[in-house]
Amino acid sequence: MDVTYRDRAAVLGDVLVCADLHVGKAAAANVSLPLGERDHLVDRVAALCERYDPSTVVFAGDLLHSFDRVASAAEETVTALDQTVRDAGARPVVTPGNHDAMLDVVWSGPTAHEFEVETDEGRAVVCHGHLEPETEADLYVVGHDHPTITIEGRKWHCYLDGAATYDGADVLVLPAFSHLIEGVSINRRYGGTATTNSPLIGDLDRYRPVVWDDEAEQIREFPPLGEFRDLL
Repeated sequence: MDVTYRDRAAVLGDVLVCADLHVGKAAAANVSLPLGERDHLVDRVAALCERYDPSTVVFAGDLLHSFDRVASAAEETVTALDQTVRDAGARPVVTPGNHDAMLDVVWSGPTAHEFEVETDEGRAVVCHGHLEPETEADLYVVGHDHPTITIEGRKWHCYLDGAATYDGADVLVLPAFSHLIEGVSINRRYGGTATTNSPLIGDLDRYRPVVWDDEAEQIREFPPLGEFRDLL
């Protein structure tokens, strides 16, 4: 299925998907300097909307960071994200993740456990990825695992593209959209048939890492991990 990659997000048809914004992460960080969480999230969502003019923007789970409280700054950021999407003429939708226990405190917009996207190439389902999906699809687009890969000493937040890896369906794992999320290295933590956090992923050696290079403004694609893991 045709997918456009840019700035840790993905575009399927006229739907823009971002996962793992973890709004409120800055408030939870033990640092004295401002981290600019609101600006870096809102500005990037605005830029993506301007570039791709989506009809819908799906925040694919873990919109919030904290499980048990929502700081006022986090609430303001969620409000700004909602307004930014609406100002762009798009509809914002949240597919709640495991961190979103307090979502109803800050979000009154539409939610969906699984968001379906119908394209000429088949059906895609967007969900957070922490639970088994209920809807059959040709492609599942998920977050949850925050994948990163280190190549020649440089760490990249990466997409994972798996062909026919979940009950015959393709799976696309998005990197965490938030720059404040360190991410989980697929170089070291996972390998072969190791278990991931998401029940959709399975054997990571079957997944192709894809990274978005901000400096070059292009994607860099690699073979499945099983074919070049020894070179990492």
